[in-house]
This record gives sequence, structure tokens and C-alpha cells, in this order.
Amino acid sequence: MTERSGTIAFVASETPEAQAALAKLVERYGDAEPAAADIVVALGGDGLMLQTLHRFMGTAKPIYGMNRGSVGFLMNEFKERGLRKRLEAAQRSVVHPLVMTAIDRDGHKVEARAINEVSLLRRSYQAAKLRLSVDGQVRLEELVADGVLLATPAGSTAYNLSANGPILPLDAPLLALTPLSPFRPRRWRGALLPDQAQVTIEVLEAQKRPVSAVADHIQIENVASVAIAIDRSLDLVMLHDPGHSLDERILREQFGY
Repeated sequence: MTERSGTIAFVASETPEAQAALAKLVERYGDAEPAAADIVVALGGDGLMLQTLHRFMGTAKPIYGMNRGSVGFLMNEFKERGLRKRLEAAQRSVVHPLVMTAIDRDGHKVEARAINEVSLLRRSYQAAKLRLSVDGQVRLEELVADGVLLATPAGSTAYNLSANGPILPLDAPLLALTPLSPFRPRRWRGALLPDQAQVTIEVLEAQKRPVSAVADHIQIENVASVAIAIDRSLDLVMLHDPGHSLDERILREQFGY
């Protein structure tokens, strides 16, 4: 018995479409306990895929998503029949998360991981003032903006793309550092950094201009500084149908289709 012809666990979002799909698939294929399953099939949208990857982070358990949500960039097409054959033929995409270490204004330290991006966002009517350092060297003394984000290749087509950041091929050894509505320097459009870089972002005037830090769905309020780097100790495995791999989807996005 191969890994992908073994036991399957299903997880689903709470939408009626996802719950209906869950009932049909469990009836057809059974449903193992997630901790003991060989593979997890996620039914929903990209939000559920990210939640599922976080849930099983550290297990290297493959996640195969089927779209039953509003956004399905990370998901495969939903089909009730032929699931085991699709799992056998699926291509693996391995990504590593970012690890964020945030220190708030009271000195409390919080660590969280992000698959898409870590973003810093202003929390008041005033723009944030941020100092950006790479590997301990200050590269931008003061960024005045709504915020800034650091995206992985897997996350470069999400918030990063909406903020006019670059799309990165999945295997590119790069991170995208992208400002959010920059005011000063007005012409700074971000940077491409080697993926072994450590980025430190200090919040200037933190009391007057409060800033939150967000790692995917984990939000820390009133941060004073944030350090971000790739966590290579964790492999996150997604499965996609042939011709619809994450690499292929990112390439298509670059050409606008």
C-alpha cells in the first residue's frame, strides 16, 4: 500500500457546499482520524488550506485540497469520483513557512509562522513609520506607509500581488519585501531578498503610530519590532493534479490567465 492509496482524512469548512461534499466523500471513501491518516483532503477555499497546513505543521503530512470555497488558487477542482487515482498521480509542492518573532511595546515576545506572508499594518489614522534592516544592516532608515509585508514565493500571489508586489516562481530562492501604500520614500516599490536573509522591522513612534503584525491569521497588536526569517526545519507538502501544480499556477498568474 502506498502513502497515497492508504487512509484518508477529510477536513472541511463550514459552508453548505463544503459540508455537502464532505458527506458524499466520507460515504464513498471512509474517514480516518487525521492524526493517523496517510493524507488529508481539505474541502473549502484557500483559507481552509492555510488553516489545514498550519494545523498539521511539523508532521510533513501531504494535504490535497479540493475547491469548495470562493477562492481556490491553492486547491484542485472538486470531483467526487476517482479521488484515489488523483492522489496517486498528484504532484508534490514543498514550501517552508516564515517564522516571525514579534516584540510588543511591553516587551512581550510572540513567535508565529506564516505560509503566505508576514505583514505590518498601521492601526490608527496616522501612517506607520518603520525602519527596515536586512541581516543586521539598516537598509531603509524610515518608511512612512500603511505598512509593509514579507512574502514567500507561495504567498507572492496573495496579499503581496494585491499590493503590486512581484510574483515569484515557487522554487525561486527569494522573498518579496513589499510596501503598502508608501508615502516616503515615494518611489520605493520594495525589494527582492535572498531567502536566507533575516529581516528586522522596527516601529518608530510606536506609541503615537501603533502597528500590528500579522502572520497569516495570527495577529499581534502594538508591536515594537519584528524579526522574520524562513524556517527550513518545516516542510509543508501540498498535492496538485498534473498540469495544475502550484508552479504552473504561479507561472499562469504571471501571464495574466
